[in-house]
Amino acid sequence: MSFNKSIVALVFTLIVGLLPQLGFAQASAPEATPAAAAPAPVAAPAPALVPTVTKETVDNPYGLKALWAQGDFVAKGTLIILVIMSMGSWYILVTKLYESIKVSGEAKAARAGFFKASSIREGASKLKEGSAFRFIAETGIDAGEHHEGALTENIDRNTWVTMSVQRAVDEVQSRLQDGLAFLGTVGSTAPFIGLFGTVWGILNALTAIGIAGQASIDKVAGPVGESLLMTAIGLAVAVPAVLGYNWLVRRNKVTMDAVRSFAADVHGVLMGAKSVR
Repeated sequence: MSFNKSIVALVFTLIVGLLPQLGFAQASAPEATPAAAAPAPVAAPAPALVPTVTKETVDNPYGLKALWAQGDFVAKGTLIILVIMSMGSWYILVTKLYESIKVSGEAKAARAGFFKASSIREGASKLKEGSAFRFIAETGIDAGEHHEGALTENIDRNTWVTMSVQRAVDEVQSRLQDGLAFLGTVGSTAPFIGLFGTVWGILNALTAIGIAGQASIDKVAGPVGESLLMTAIGLAVAVPAVLGYNWLVRRNKVTMDAVRSFAADVHGVLMGAKSVR
């Protein structure tokens, strides 16, 4: 009997030792897991911040103001020359346009009233004082009345009057063409002056790159922008001058046709009249 009890005790001991390995000891463990596995509370999201839009004013470092402030004496001198050319061109365009319109009006008035007068002297007095047509008429009258002197004896009266009227016409034409040479000069030289400013700006850019040792944008943008502005200003000065020159040449041609026609009529009247008084 004692042997059987020993066997039972040994079997019981083996069963108790094997229970933990078979998982029977973990039965009470799931009771603590729900609290540990509970999800942590999620914090409420913070309200999104609305960005405030602020306008930042940035000065243009490559405009006309910067060109004058940062340019050297060569750039400033070139800019001053272009400004003077532009001012002179616009002054000539405005004044010559006014003068051309005035002469055209005087031509219509001369056609309407001069040849209806009873005498050529009376017709000349009806013309506007200081007008080109009155100047031509009075020049022809004076030449017909004062064909005298030792030097003019070898020239007949017809030739003398013709020469005097022609000189008056040439003088009127010379007055109409005043300033056209300046317009032609500006139109042909302003682009090259602007190009000179361009070349000078590029030279400054290359010099800045050589001194800095690297071709960074801040070393190149300023001088190159300066050079491009010079080119644009040169073209802006030249184009109106060329257009104005061509337009005035055409308009003066039409005006001079009216002047020459009036001078020819005055010459015919002077040659047909025995006396101009």
